[in-house]
Amino acid sequence: MGLLSGSTVMLITVIWGSCVIVGRCDLRDSVAVDETNTKGFSLTETGVSTDIWTCYAARIMAISVIPFIIVQLPQLLDSTSARRLAVLIALIVSASMLVSYCLYQVFQPWIQRRRLAFVKHKHVISGILRHLKKRALGRLLTDDGEPNTEIIKKLFDTIDENHDGGLSPSELKALIIGIRFEEIDLDQDDAVRKVMADFDTSLDSLVQEGEFLKGITKWINEAKQTGGAHLEPDSGTFKLFDQFHQQTKREHNLLGSEEQSDEVVEGVENPRWISFKAALMLLLGTLIAAAFADPLVDAVDNFSDATSIPSFFISFIALPLATNSSEAVTAIIFATRKKKRTASLTFSELYGAVTMNNVLCLSVFLALVYIRGLTWDFSSEVLVILIVCLVMGAFASFRTTFPLWTCSVAYFFYPFSLALVYVLDYVFGWS
Repeated sequence: MGLLSGSTVMLITVIWGSCVIVGRCDLRDSVAVDETNTKGFSLTETGVSTDIWTCYAARIMAISVIPFIIVQLPQLLDSTSARRLAVLIALIVSASMLVSYCLYQVFQPWIQRRRLAFVKHKHVISGILRHLKKRALGRLLTDDGEPNTEIIKKLFDTIDENHDGGLSPSELKALIIGIRFEEIDLDQDDAVRKVMADFDTSLDSLVQEGEFLKGITKWINEAKQTGGAHLEPDSGTFKLFDQFHQQTKREHNLLGSEEQSDEVVEGVENPRWISFKAALMLLLGTLIAAAFADPLVDAVDNFSDATSIPSFFISFIALPLATNSSEAVTAIIFATRKKKRTASLTFSELYGAVTMNNVLCLSVFLALVYIRGLTWDFSSEVLVILIVCLVMGAFASFRTTFPLWTCSVAYFFYPFSLALVYVLDYVFGWS
């Protein structure tokens, strides 16, 4: 258990903080600028930025501590009769969370594609509304903020190049091409199909004037719900569309760069075989962990006796350093590339490793405890895991930018965790 808690603590304290230091870039408008570091080690003006998916990974990491809470409840309630039942319930919950997490990893690319497609469509909506507002000289809305019906009808006539009373897909495509969506990698044909789906309620492949008016009105109302309407004191016109555009742009940036989205869209050869192989590797790793759990404990005890080094130091510091070395090197190498994409991958990998510790490794450990009828007596290690995972998980769940000063928070928890476990075990005799 010392190895499990030591590995978890090291991943999201020392390694996490080191990735912030080596991956720092200049912060501009609270967002890290890729491959730019002109401000040295400024605690507030340098840092790293991640995408929203990394926040989700941090939340999953925080949720994964639930089995620890369950197995610890009998000791909190000072109940000895319910300890074995608590171990069984925690084992079931941990195994269920492991399966759920694996399924989430399988379906996450599909979820990302859907979210990116949705935000891109919102980007098209905001771009068209801003374009129409410019062509209407700011009169797309009336003084009371309602859609200006007459102006929208005149805009329809302008877009209807052949004046046949309906907008064809080619005329909508010409409109979209004229707007020049340079901020996103836009599939113009896909954008036209989605605009037609929003407007063409009669399904005749033409957008009639009434459909155009109803569709634009619907988009304006969506923009109001998203950004709200604000009056400019000078001209009295609405800044609604500009705010809607900026918010849509922020949502797109949070989902990740275009380089990352391209990677998500790209398929893999023989996905079934890849999934089957991953499941086999996961099962093999579980069997290896179960088979070598006892020999590892014996080896730590024997090494401790032979070298007169406390087993606490070996299990909580030396072994986690050895087992996390490959992940540490990989994470730091990725972080040194100083890009939002690589920073997101780095921190997602760290959160994922901790999550697997909390569900896979704990499942194996709980299974051994339950099958052999052992006593669960690891209060200090569980307390440390709860503190570090919940604090760092909450810290990373609701922000996507981490200034350089945040690494000091992570570094603080490592010696704090060591001292807490040592005091609880050797001074208060918890274990």
